[in-house]
Amino acid sequence: MLETPVILVVSFAYLGLLFAIAYWGDKRAAAGRSIIARPSIYALSLAVYATSWTFYGSVGRAASTGVGFLPIYLGPTLMFALGWVVLRKIIRISKENRITSIADFVASRYGKSTLLGGLVAVIAVVGIVPYISLQLKVISNTFSILREYPEIVSPSELGSPSLFADTGLYVALVLAAFTIAFGTRKLDATERHEGMVAAIAFESVVKLVAFVCVGLFVTFGVFGGFGDLFGRAAALPQADELFTLGGPDTGYVDFVWLTVLSMLAVVLLPRQFQVAVVENVDERHVSKAIWLFPLYLLAINVFVLPIALGGLVSFQGAGVDADTFVLALPMAEGQQGLALFAYLGGLSAATGMLIVETIALSTMVSNNLVMPALLRAKASRVTERRDLRRLILGIRRAAIVVVLLLGFAYFRAAGEALALVSIGLVSFAAVAQFAPAVLGGIFWKGGSKSGALVGLSAGFLLWAYTMLLPSFARSGWLPESFLEDGPLSVEALRPEQLFGLAGLDGVSHAMFWSMLVNVGCYVGVSLFSSRSAAEHGQAALFVDAFRQPGEGSRFWRGTAAVADLELLLARFLGPRRASEALAQFARGRGLVWSEAAEADAEVVHHVERLLAGSIGSASARVMVASVVQEEPLGIEEVMDILDETSEVIAYSRELERKSQDLEAATAELRAANRRLKELDRLKDDFVSTVTHELRTPLTSMRAFSEILLDNPELETSERERFLRIVIEEIERLTRLINQVLDLSKIESGRADWQIAEVDLREVIEDCVAATAQLFADCEAELDVWLPETAPPVAADRDRVKQVMLNLLSNAAKFCATGRGRVAVELRVDGGALRVDVRDNGPGIRPQDQQAIFEKFRQGGDGLTERPQGTGLGLPISHQIVTHLGGELWVESAPGSGATFSFTLPLAGSPVGTAVGKG
Repeated sequence: MLETPVILVVSFAYLGLLFAIAYWGDKRAAAGRSIIARPSIYALSLAVYATSWTFYGSVGRAASTGVGFLPIYLGPTLMFALGWVVLRKIIRISKENRITSIADFVASRYGKSTLLGGLVAVIAVVGIVPYISLQLKVISNTFSILREYPEIVSPSELGSPSLFADTGLYVALVLAAFTIAFGTRKLDATERHEGMVAAIAFESVVKLVAFVCVGLFVTFGVFGGFGDLFGRAAALPQADELFTLGGPDTGYVDFVWLTVLSMLAVVLLPRQFQVAVVENVDERHVSKAIWLFPLYLLAINVFVLPIALGGLVSFQGAGVDADTFVLALPMAEGQQGLALFAYLGGLSAATGMLIVETIALSTMVSNNLVMPALLRAKASRVTERRDLRRLILGIRRAAIVVVLLLGFAYFRAAGEALALVSIGLVSFAAVAQFAPAVLGGIFWKGGSKSGALVGLSAGFLLWAYTMLLPSFARSGWLPESFLEDGPLSVEALRPEQLFGLAGLDGVSHAMFWSMLVNVGCYVGVSLFSSRSAAEHGQAALFVDAFRQPGEGSRFWRGTAAVADLELLLARFLGPRRASEALAQFARGRGLVWSEAAEADAEVVHHVERLLAGSIGSASARVMVASVVQEEPLGIEEVMDILDETSEVIAYSRELERKSQDLEAATAELRAANRRLKELDRLKDDFVSTVTHELRTPLTSMRAFSEILLDNPELETSERERFLRIVIEEIERLTRLINQVLDLSKIESGRADWQIAEVDLREVIEDCVAATAQLFADCEAELDVWLPETAPPVAADRDRVKQVMLNLLSNAAKFCATGRGRVAVELRVDGGALRVDVRDNGPGIRPQDQQAIFEKFRQGGDGLTERPQGTGLGLPISHQIVTHLGGELWVESAPGSGATFSFTLPLAGSPVGTAVGKG
């Protein structure tokens, strides 16, 4: 039996698992082993788009409109397939400007306007709260339905539980705790929440697997496959409507508007902007997401229509709510385990959205509503605090709780008046109002702040009037006459037939009027309004993001004290981090930060960018302006700068075009010439080295053989000693020949490589044991520092062992006589494992260190002040490490010993890609 304690334990155990995954993800990130730096994880995080609306509501919509559910998923597919350049450009702009949210993006584009950023934040909160309520509604309803097992009831039959018996309240509080713990640890909102993203990617897998399992069960367990299911569905009274695109409920206009709406929502929803832009690790990941994310949407929607049809066939006349078919069908068939798994899938879909959405909204509330108000409140002394970090983090955490509780309050008030899809579409249409300001802002330099303000305001008001208020009327908050007769009985103002426009569904009607007014006002006002110098500058940076990124300092002129800027930054980042950030920036420009007195435009712009990540671009502009003396640039000056930049770009492109033919004509000749010279030099050096190395053991063998032949009266002990020396030289000669053959095979590509996951700790321990006698003979101490655990590397174990033995033997030979000390250390270095072998020998002259790398490729070790070995051990080691995608190098100073180091990529990294030594 699915009793309440069982469901509760499973629910909170799952939420606990999310905490564990997020904690693990943050720990991995802190150790430099990020798990989200993969395109597949990025694509899975984008699947936060598939909420409980997808898991339950799509089936409900398909049960009433058939293929009418498709536009919600065709839109994102089209956006990623055709409009991926939009997302990539938004990511590039956001990284360059340290943008933290969709509100910050719009504010930054239009002269860093606090008013515009605040308006976007208000629209986002008002528009998304119903969507948040949808998720809490789903969690509460499905929990209550599952408790009634084996009886199947509709949400309307359950009644409303008391406040403290409502599951949605406790889920909201738990998710608030999760979001605060993993979403507000750092003040800089542009720093990635790696643990949270890992949890969201995991949830995307859970909801996909759960939905597919239910679909397979319904299609092949309840029915005899697709043929049987669709054949029986064809006998339904509404079959014609379900399989016809242009039916009465799903006309072509509705289909097109929903497709456009979802195309915009997949980029402009605050949670989508958060995962797609703010949490993006590498904009190149978009290249894989453009096919992997649509593939995910295809996979999760394959069984939407079969489940909907299966529910209609199975529950004819039973009054079961179509939004609950995913849960009700397993329950009706007595599949308790599958029903519980389906419940967890819906829980995953809802909690993923709630976590990311509240992080995004809390950032907007803090950066675009509360902080600007505090900065402009003359009577407030809050902003005079020396440390504002705790205050801002406290604001964000409070915003998370408030937003979730607002969603819960909306859910409690609205009850069952609206279907899941209807609530979702209300929010989709709200964020669609950002489209003119965002898309116009990145492709049209003529868009102005005034145009964006008027367009957004007008579009938002039309959305509220034609879509939000009707939902209030259906919830009983407004009289029905408001819909039927219009306000004050003016029929022309009926919200769903505004100015007599009839024949459209509610979504198409609201989108038509709101977007018509929004786009019209944005374009019209922009064309007939003046723009400030800041707007001109920001427009150029956004529209030309791919041509001239990161040049905001060109549009600033004034004076600023270095000490004032550092003190300002310390109030938000802390003194240590502020000092480090500015010192690092100064080093990159070849300056000594401590000696600088006045800051130039680049420094001021850098400080503003750092602050933007913590308090938003508009508030950052206000804070920087409070400590610098800025000389305003006129529009003419900004235009001159832009014209000059355009001329330079055009001239550079012309020069580049003219030089391409010459470069193409000479490139191959130069490359061929260099290669011939290199091959000739390599041949001479290699032959010389090998000849020398072969001559040495042969000379020794000849000398000792002559001693034995010329002195037959030698004592047995002496004869045995000479024979042992001869045998050793024979072994040395054998090793040399094997090394030459091995090097030849590696360089020619004929070597046999056995690539597998290798534990470097074990390899080092084996090699240390094998060379223990060698260090004992030379009376040298060997220190080995290994971590308790180390991730595996992708390598050939025997060849890595060969490298390790070569380096240990080399260190044993060259360590200080009588007081030799050799140290071996293994550690994680970025995406690779690094091994250092240090000795305290004579070291290497500076002029010889570069020669070593040349000798690696030529067949010698290049050491002129250290005793020579075979001369081939290091070149072979270099070839092995390079082939395995790593790097081998030496660091030394005369008299201070030498450190030979190499790196190997972790398992899962692409073999053959060199890993730098940092």
